[in-house]
Amino acid sequence: MSDEEDNNSRYRDAEDVEVIEIDGREFILVGTAHISQESVDLVRNIVEAEKPDCVCIELDAQRYEALSQQKRFASLDLREVIRNQQLAALLMNLLLASYQKRLGGKLGVVPGSELLEAAKVAEENGIAISLCDRDIRVTLRRAWASLSLWKKAMLVSTFAASAFEDPELSEEELNRIKQKDVLSELMNELGQAMPTLKEALIDERDRYLAQKIRESEGQKLVAVVGAGHIQGMKQAILAGRDEDLEEISTIPKVSPWLKWIGWAIPTLIVSALGYIGVTQGAAAASDNAIFWFLINAVPCAIGAVIALAHPVTIFAGFISAPFTSLTPVIGAGYVTAFVQTYVHPPLVHEFQSVGEDIATLRGWWHSRLLRVFLVFILTTLGSLIGTWVGGSVIVSNMFG
Repeated sequence: MSDEEDNNSRYRDAEDVEVIEIDGREFILVGTAHISQESVDLVRNIVEAEKPDCVCIELDAQRYEALSQQKRFASLDLREVIRNQQLAALLMNLLLASYQKRLGGKLGVVPGSELLEAAKVAEENGIAISLCDRDIRVTLRRAWASLSLWKKAMLVSTFAASAFEDPELSEEELNRIKQKDVLSELMNELGQAMPTLKEALIDERDRYLAQKIRESEGQKLVAVVGAGHIQGMKQAILAGRDEDLEEISTIPKVSPWLKWIGWAIPTLIVSALGYIGVTQGAAAASDNAIFWFLINAVPCAIGAVIALAHPVTIFAGFISAPFTSLTPVIGAGYVTAFVQTYVHPPLVHEFQSVGEDIATLRGWWHSRLLRVFLVFILTTLGSLIGTWVGGSVIVSNMFG
């Protein structure tokens, strides 16, 4: 056996490497941990040893550009994110990225280094690169849309807790992390409590990645992906079934029942005000309308004050909350977040330091970027409190 063949065999026998031969093509699946130097070294060695026709990477174009140019979230148009009502999904991504980055700091490795290494070594050897992951924005929105309101609250609380957790790890735990895709492990744990979340974050992406890898050019392909994706991808490739990528790349429409419920609450409140006006007189209806305005406006404004929002944002929350509470189309939180972004825009360097800022209470109030999220969360909470308290009082006043 030649030295080259011996090297190939040695790398192919690595624990997280799977070799699949099907229809005259060879797929070498390299499972990595996104915060492991061992994974970085394995990727370089196996690409150089195998010299494949194409290197497939678990990245979409947006994430690849962010990682390769070290911009991460800096290129985001925050106002566009708010217009599309994607703040919650972005916050989830930031919290997850922050936790992963802090784990990486324990190991001296930037998260995603092995993915960049795959692209780098491919370019050095004149090998084609294929970015095979689904757009991260689609993944997050599908994951968020799959959850009930209660599950969304559970998810946010889980990630919020992780944001302030300092991962103190023993030597044994550090060694385990070096060998495993911890991010996929975390997703699998969440999936036990929230199966629909795991479906969007892991299972769908397994099928998406497998299909994109099969569509890549070449007879011998090396695919570099998180270790947690290997078994699902292997099954999908061996099945040889063409996956409808469009079907798993669209954002699910809101359930008609949720739309009905969304409109039922404001309809009930407006109808109650009208009924009070007919049965108890215009003065009573006016008193209840003023009460509705204040019970929505004041908690929303208080939320903005607690977030240390700009005075214009506080005023915007005070004025908008009573009206946004009567429509499911847009919430007070999105109005205040947009105004805060406009009158007190985040600084460029804050997009770079968000991973560190998000891990401390001071960081949430000190960073203009994170203050936008604080404004969104606290004014939304204030508006919700006002809606439920105000709605229950007004409905009860129908009979009093």
